[in-house]
Amino acid sequence: MGVILVNAIALGAETYVSPGSSEARTLDVINAVCLGIYVLELSARLIACFPRPQEAFRDRWTVFDAIIIVGSFIPGIRENATILRLLRVLRIVRLIRFLPDLRIIIGAIGRSVPGVATLGVAALLLVYVYGMVGWVLFGEGDPENYGDIGTSMLTMFVLLTLENLPDSIDRGQALSDWAVPFYVSYVLVASFVIFNLFIGIVINSMEDARQEETARRNRETGHGDLGERLHALQAELAQIAHEYEAPPPERPARGDRDPPPV
Repeated sequence: MGVILVNAIALGAETYVSPGSSEARTLDVINAVCLGIYVLELSARLIACFPRPQEAFRDRWTVFDAIIIVGSFIPGIRENATILRLLRVLRIVRLIRFLPDLRIIIGAIGRSVPGVATLGVAALLLVYVYGMVGWVLFGEGDPENYGDIGTSMLTMFVLLTLENLPDSIDRGQALSDWAVPFYVSYVLVASFVIFNLFIGIVINSMEDARQEETARRNRETGHGDLGERLHALQAELAQIAHEYEAPPPERPARGDRDPPPV
């Protein structure tokens, strides 16, 4: 974490110095030293998995680190200052690996992409429908905001944030009697329902990501197997207690017993 923070400070300091100066050369040396430490760290992780170093790449963060580090040595990229700077900036993202809570948030964002994409399609359809209605109601009187379907949809998209809503209602009332129902229904459906559904998707994804992170920690520390054994032991003890508390089987009456052997 310390090396990543030093690298981040060096990258920010590059924006204050002129290229080719002694300060810029010093910062290049710092970046090179940080890159060397990253290479040693990645090598240590691969050696730790010897004789199967490919097992290290089961961790997605190791794959991410390897791509950034190896990319810094590719000849075509090293000569391209823009791409090289982007790779250096991406090194700072590696800090997420050391912050479990932030890792959970990033995982939640990734998990929420399918649900958010579906919700985005629904929102786009809603914006299109209200954009067409807005063009019908206010197109002639307010061509700046509702002159065509593209402009009308852009106006509806901006209204998702409730930006300039009072002004839009005032202009709409001067053009149509349907302005208030139009804007009120749009705010209720788009701003409240859509945003609350979005928040619900993100919260559910964050809970799933938190459970996945907990399971990963248990696997790494071995607590997962211990928990499974404890759960099985508890089930076995419950079964024994149930059998112990069950009434004993009824003994047959004396007359029903088999005669003793001769």
